Amino acid sequence: MIPVAVIAILSYLAGSIPTAIIVARALKGIDIRQHGSGNAGGTNVIRVLGWKAGAFVIVCDIAKGLFATMVIARLMLVLPIESRPPFDDYTVVQIIAGCLAMLGHIWTLFAGFKGGKGIATAGGMLIGIAPIEVAVSLGVFMIVLLISHYVSLGSLSAAASFPLTMVLRENVFMVDIQSYHTLVWFSMGISLLIIYTHRANIQRLLKGTENRIQRIPLFSKG
Repeated sequence: MIPVAVIAILSYLAGSIPTAIIVARALKGIDIRQHGSGNAGGTNVIRVLGWKAGAFVIVCDIAKGLFATMVIARLMLVLPIESRPPFDDYTVVQIIAGCLAMLGHIWTLFAGFKGGKGIATAGGMLIGIAPIEVAVSLGVFMIVLLISHYVSLGSLSAAASFPLTMVLRENVFMVDIQSYHTLVWFSMGISLLIIYTHRANIQRLLKGTENRIQRIPLFSKG
């Protein structure tokens, strides 16, 4: 189990890099957690510092999840250690790495265990594991965002659509998804975790007090 322990620790540390906090301090000398929604994530950076800074943070947070699943997870295959985990499914190792990166983002070691909501890092992890489902979820996110102008509602809709897409592909369209029986339960767990981290947003959506993105640059004139 030593390789898996190493992978888990490295993935958590990679996910713990507080991108939003670093960018906000570098650009404005502020703690992003004391502004806007108080969340150390890309969406709040967009609100406080603008789209360019926010997009950079989101890309970096996606990269953390992708790096964990596509690079750190591969250490199991190259570490010169005879002891191996009691399973051969490489997908499981990727899931472990990605989950630890996401947990590191949500509860970052380098910022008092108060980070972001994990949606971007989870997205990076899922790109490495199930790119087609991620593409569908991204489409759902964009459609909901364009209609509602609520980033949180788009994120929640994308989270819900991920396991649903996997279930439909395997059981309705009869696509043979590798490691499906592992991935489908994992995808449900990820969706529930993302919904949980957005519980405050859900309350604000129900009350009608959630912040809206008034202009979406890619689709706005001027």
